[in-house]
Amino acid sequence: MKLVEVFSGKTSKSEPVITTTSSSHFDLETYNRIKTRIHTRLVDLLDLNAIADIPKESLRASIKDVVVDVTEREKFPINLKEQENIISDVLNEILGLGPIEPLMQDDTIQDILVNKYSSIYVERNGLLEKVPFQFRDDEHLMQIIDRIVAGVGRRIDESSPMVDARLSDGSRVNAIIPPLAIDGPCLSIRKFGYTPMKLSNLLERQSITPEIIEYLKGVVMSKLNLLISGGTGGGKTTLLNILSAFIPPDERVVTIEDSAELQLQQPHVVRLESRPPNIEGRGEVKLTDLVKNSLGMRPDRIIVGEVRGAEAMDMLH
Repeated sequence: MKLVEVFSGKTSKSEPVITTTSSSHFDLETYNRIKTRIHTRLVDLLDLNAIADIPKESLRASIKDVVVDVTEREKFPINLKEQENIISDVLNEILGLGPIEPLMQDDTIQDILVNKYSSIYVERNGLLEKVPFQFRDDEHLMQIIDRIVAGVGRRIDESSPMVDARLSDGSRVNAIIPPLAIDGPCLSIRKFGYTPMKLSNLLERQSITPEIIEYLKGVVMSKLNLLISGGTGGGKTTLLNILSAFIPPDERVVTIEDSAELQLQQPHVVRLESRPPNIEGRGEVKLTDLVKNSLGMRPDRIIVGEVRGAEAMDMLH
């Protein structure tokens, strides 16, 4: 059965026709309703377990058939631009992160901050700005959060209303939901940098001087203990990645993190990541456990990506 046949009217249960008061375009509510209807029908028709194997262009063509058929049958005054918007939005709902998927694809954005379903901010070049994107409602936002969390083998619900994880591309994700988040679910994404920043970039931006570079190079080469501290978004991980370039390639390096963000270029690197407790409250592996375990792994270097708790004492010892 073709997708357009789903909208041919030959269904066992009739549905109300969506109407619009505008002769040139439909409002946001109507737009969301038609998008939801198309998405729901696609979910009913397609095998979600196999959808990742469908070529994106083939899926896009099928969605376009559905959009054209349903808009013509229900007489929506839709133009080509709105049609393309709906197709892209439905694709993002099925394959991506919904309305924030275009933000994930924007290389100029470092952070995506969803304060609530109708309020989304991004950080570009160190400055925050509100963007004209939003989710339909709290339930829609929760669906995307659940998709992210399930994809990394984690869970989030009223009994466990916080999660700190990472996407497959390395982007860091933090989500917190009611009752801890009073105004609704909140989602924060620190995007993964595909091209690691280099020392030359810091020099060009006058973020560091050649004298400081030589001093820090000597510190790393001499295997002295080094602590990098600073506020959120201050560039701690970026600086650590840059300094790691001074580590000789013949050394064994063990990295320990809550969410793997370091991008070391050395050939001999072992990456460790902590693990939260499971649904029964078991199986937790803390940073301090990994620090202790790493001592038996014959490391030349131990790099702890974040120090926020008891692991600080183990590092000092």
